[in-house]
Amino acid sequence: MTTPVLRLDGVSKQFSDGDETIQALAETNLSLYRGEFVGILGPSGSGKSTLLTIMGGLRTPSTGQVLIDDEPFSALPEKKRARMRFTRLGFVLQASGLVPFLTVGDQFVLHGKVNHAPLDRTRRDELLESLKITNYVNAYPSDLSGGERQRVAIATALYHDPEIILADEPTASLDTEKAFDVAEILANQTHSRNKCTVMVTHDERLVKHCDRVLRMGDGVLTEITNHEAAHVDVATPNLSTVPTGALLRAAVKSLWHRR
Repeated sequence: MTTPVLRLDGVSKQFSDGDETIQALAETNLSLYRGEFVGILGPSGSGKSTLLTIMGGLRTPSTGQVLIDDEPFSALPEKKRARMRFTRLGFVLQASGLVPFLTVGDQFVLHGKVNHAPLDRTRRDELLESLKITNYVNAYPSDLSGGERQRVAIATALYHDPEIILADEPTASLDTEKAFDVAEILANQTHSRNKCTVMVTHDERLVKHCDRVLRMGDGVLTEITNHEAAHVDVATPNLSTVPTGALLRAAVKSLWHRR
């Protein structure tokens, strides 16, 4: 039987708010496989970004464990978890996460410095060509449209050839046409490169591109089998005054300085 590339066993997350304990994520068991594009739907505050940060090793679960290819991940010490996170996972963020004063080409140079590796021009150029952004190699992020910046973000996430791509609201700042384009690109790259991609989104229009769809509400994750579930308006308490997208950006940027 195929081994899940990413598995959550009995994972849950609680936060303390004074004397109150907030159940941000109920006990969750989930297996994800290579070649799958998985969408996780839910409104703001439903727990979906908490789940994504636990999958990515940016937070540790209160109970249970996260495994990658049946190897412990969430239980590792922070330094080892950060190294595994860099080699095995790629992140695509809502605001692209590109360094504004670096050209598209230099984004890949910076990415390689984390691994103390020289620029792999062949790999970079193949990714840029597959995403139809070769002509922008010398452009700065400010020269690009929102959709083009997200294409560059996808390319940099794939550059070190991770098995797992975690996308946190990657279409939230885009118009409808560009949002559909980005979702289709993620699906195509997932299937053609045999990756496991998890996309957190509140936009139910994007599920047609997904192989599996799950819904998060009140910290409870359920699978949608027909991709046509009716919209459910779920209200949950605000778990933090800091947006989870900001937490992701800060955690990923911290990797640039790791040795």
